Amino acid sequence: MLVGMPNVIQTSASAKVNLALWVGAVGADGMHPICSWMVGLDLCDELTLHRLEPGGLSRYAILWHEEALQKSEINWPIKNDLAVRAHLALQAHVGRALPLQMKLEKRIPVGGGLGGGSSDAAATLRGLNLLFDLNVSRETLAAIGAEIGSDIPFFINGGSALVEGLGERVTHKTLKAPIYLAVFFPAVSCHTGQVYQKFDELPENATCPQKIYDMIDSPIDPKAMFNDLTAAACCVAPILEQHIEKITALANRPTAVSGSGSTLFVICDDLMHAEAIVAAVNQELSLPGLATATS
Repeated sequence: MLVGMPNVIQTSASAKVNLALWVGAVGADGMHPICSWMVGLDLCDELTLHRLEPGGLSRYAILWHEEALQKSEINWPIKNDLAVRAHLALQAHVGRALPLQMKLEKRIPVGGGLGGGSSDAAATLRGLNLLFDLNVSRETLAAIGAEIGSDIPFFINGGSALVEGLGERVTHKTLKAPIYLAVFFPAVSCHTGQVYQKFDELPENATCPQKIYDMIDSPIDPKAMFNDLTAAACCVAPILEQHIEKITALANRPTAVSGSGSTLFVICDDLMHAEAIVAAVNQELSLPGLATATS
């Protein structure tokens, strides 16, 4: 949702989970093709963009929102942040400076497989497009974003989508009803590169994209969810395997990994069911969690 004023844009950047994720063998370019059913959540970072006067120097502030459940040190160089890189890339595309003051308040954990950085970048591209009245198409914003991060094309529109290739092929799929989830945030980050490296060392998976094509047009089935990176994520962060086993027992439902980890989630019947599972897991494991739904 965007709230616009002449010189200010306030917008939210939603997290995502991978309800299903197939990963292919590494190609000659060093990249892995994927096929995934991604859905946005109502867990969001908050982004405020102030347009500055021409000639002004852009400045950025990135901090944790007071409601964030799992905080880690924000210790990366500012120009490595995906939202900042999106600003710089859009400036390069339009061929002029877009001076702004950015404030990013994060709720989405870092290294959790929820796409927080990519969502922040997509929200920045959308917000700047309005703030500076650039009239850049959504397709072009997605292409700009694809050069920065593979999940950004999905987040340009968000919602529910089949995502293929290197993330650049996005086919939106309207959900017939909200999907409710209990989402958990282990106190460990999974570096995507390390997880993919471990994936390459493990025996080949037997899954295929067709399973996702069939799944995405059918009623949601908690037992049908899968993630080819689960074993690799558990190798990189062994505590995840213990959490998965314990959450599955408490919820009496399968527990899935989102993306390359470390976030875990359970598909629930409704929000009350999700809240009950979050409460039980928090009491037994002291693991922070959130009852949420697709956005």
